[in-house]
Amino acid sequence: MHADISRDTFRPERHYSAVIAQQGRVQLDADANEQAAIQLAHARTVAADLIGQHGGPRDATGFAVDFVPGNRELDDLTIGGGRYYVDGIPLDATRPEPGVPVTDDEPGQPAAEDGEGGTDGDGGQAPAAPRPPAGWTYWDQPDAYRDPERPGDRLPAQFPYLAYLKVWERSVTAAEDPLLREVALGSALPDTAARLKVVWQVLPLPGAALELDTADGAPRNQDQVREAFARWAAAQTSTARMAARSRRPEHADDEPCLVRPDARYRGPENQMYRVEIHEGGTAKEATFKWSRENGSVTFAVDELDGTWVELASLGSDDKLDLNVGDVVEFTDSGALGRGEPLPLLRVEEVDLPGRRVRLSGEPEGQVGRRPELHPFLRRWDHRPGTRRTGSGGTGGSGRTKQGAGETRGGALRIEEGGWLPLEDGVHVYFEPGRTYRSGDFWTVAARTATGDVEWPADAARRPLLRSPHGIATHYAPLAWVLSESAVTDLRLAFGPLATPVPAASEAALAAERAAEEETVAAERAAAEAAGQPEAPAPPPVPAEAPDPDQDATDRSGS
Repeated sequence: MHADISRDTFRPERHYSAVIAQQGRVQLDADANEQAAIQLAHARTVAADLIGQHGGPRDATGFAVDFVPGNRELDDLTIGGGRYYVDGIPLDATRPEPGVPVTDDEPGQPAAEDGEGGTDGDGGQAPAAPRPPAGWTYWDQPDAYRDPERPGDRLPAQFPYLAYLKVWERSVTAAEDPLLREVALGSALPDTAARLKVVWQVLPLPGAALELDTADGAPRNQDQVREAFARWAAAQTSTARMAARSRRPEHADDEPCLVRPDARYRGPENQMYRVEIHEGGTAKEATFKWSRENGSVTFAVDELDGTWVELASLGSDDKLDLNVGDVVEFTDSGALGRGEPLPLLRVEEVDLPGRRVRLSGEPEGQVGRRPELHPFLRRWDHRPGTRRTGSGGTGGSGRTKQGAGETRGGALRIEEGGWLPLEDGVHVYFEPGRTYRSGDFWTVAARTATGDVEWPADAARRPLLRSPHGIATHYAPLAWVLSESAVTDLRLAFGPLATPVPAASEAALAAERAAEEETVAAERAAAEAAGQPEAPAPPPVPAEAPDPDQDATDRSGS
C-alpha cells in the first residue's frame, strides 16, 4: 500500500491472534495496522476454508455474465448484482441506488421519489428519471476503466473466450478521495488515515490462452475449463525475489554526528523504503523505482496545461515537497485501476506562488484529463544521472544524494545477482533468472537507532530472499462464452450452514420423562422427611394433544 506508515510488522508465519495494547506505552501506527491485518487474514482464511477458492451464496450469487451482441466492435457483457467470494475476499456487484435530489418545487410540495417524476416549471408533471440497471456492464464496471477507443480493451472477436474475475487491493489516500480529508484540520496539515479498497474487474481471456488439454482443444465439461483456468492463473504469479541489507559507507567517520560511528545505515532519520517494479518482464525488460517514504508523497492536481501542472499544495515541509530534479509519476484512479506503468517524468521548474510545476513531458493519453478520476503526482526518490557520495552529503533540498544505474522511461533497470545501492548504505539484491510483474513491491524499514535495516536473515546474519509483499492478485472463472447465444456459467454457489433443529427421538423423550419422575420423587421424599404434607403429583403429560372436536362429541353423549 502507498501509505505513510512507519513499518509493516504483520508476519503470518508467527500466528499472532491479536495485538495487545499496554498502559503507558507509545502507540504506533504499525500496531493498529497489524491488528487490522490479523483480523482480515483470519476472516478471509475462515471464509476460504468454508467456501473454497470461490463461490457465492445460493440465493444472492453475484457476477452472472451474459453476452450482449453489438456491432462486433462494441460487444458487451452484463454483470449481475449480488455477492461472491474469491479466496475468502467478499465482493459485491450490486449497483448503488441513486439518491433523491431536492427539487425546485413550491414549498410544501414533496420531492419526487426515485423513479417518479416531479413537477416542471409550469406546474405540470416532469418526466420520470430512468431507473439505473440492477447490475453493471463490461464497459461501465466501476474499477476496470475500459476504453472503447482502445482495441485491446474490446471483447475478443472470436469465440470462445472466458470471462473471469480479477481481484486485488490498493490503498486510497485523500489525494484520490478528497472526502477522506477532515477540512476542519485545515489545508496546512497532512491528511489522516488512508484506506484499503478491494478492486474487482471482469475481464476476457481468449480461449486459446487456456491451452485446454484435449485432442481438438474443445472442453468436454465445465470442470475442464475451470482446471485450465486454474493453471493459467497460477502462471500469472510473479517469481521475483529480493533481499535488502545495509552497509557502512566509505568515509563514515567524516560525519559522526548523524549516527554513531559504527552504524551502517547513514540516513539522518528513520525511513520506510519502498522498492517497486515499474515495468515487468525478464531482467532485461524490467525496471524499478524506489521511495524513502513508501511512495506516500503525493500531490493532488487541480489543473493540467501541457507540461505545467497546478497542484492543490506543494507539500507541508521541505521533506515532503517537490524540487527541481525530482522524479514523479503522473497518474489517476483510472491508470491505477488498469495497472499499466506510465513513463516517469522529471520536475523541470517550480513556481511556488502559483503552486505549479513544469514537467519534462506531457502525461500519456487521457491521464489527468478527467477531474472525476482525481489525478495526482506521486514522488519517487531515485535520481537518474547522479551518483551516491561516499560522505553521504546532502544537496540543497536536504536529501542525500544516491546512486543510480542505467535507466529507461525514468525508472532504473533491474540488475540481477549483485547488490545495488539506493542511498545511505541501503542495498537491494535481485535474484537471477526471475520474472517481474508491474506493481510488485518490497518494503524495507531503516532505523537510525541500530544503523541497520529490518530484513529477515539466517543464523549467519545473511539476508534472506523474499517474494514481493504485494500486490496479491486473485482470480476466479465466471463464464465460458461459446457464442452470441451460448454462455456457460462457471460460478459456484453454496447454501447456508444452519439447518432446522431435528425433533427429539423417542429415547430422548423417555429420558426426559424419567428425569422428571426422579425430580418429583426426590421432592416428595424431602417433604416427608420434614413432616410436610405430601406435594401433589403433577398432572400426567398426554402423549398427544386432545382433539377439541372429539371432546365436544364426548360431552354431547354420543
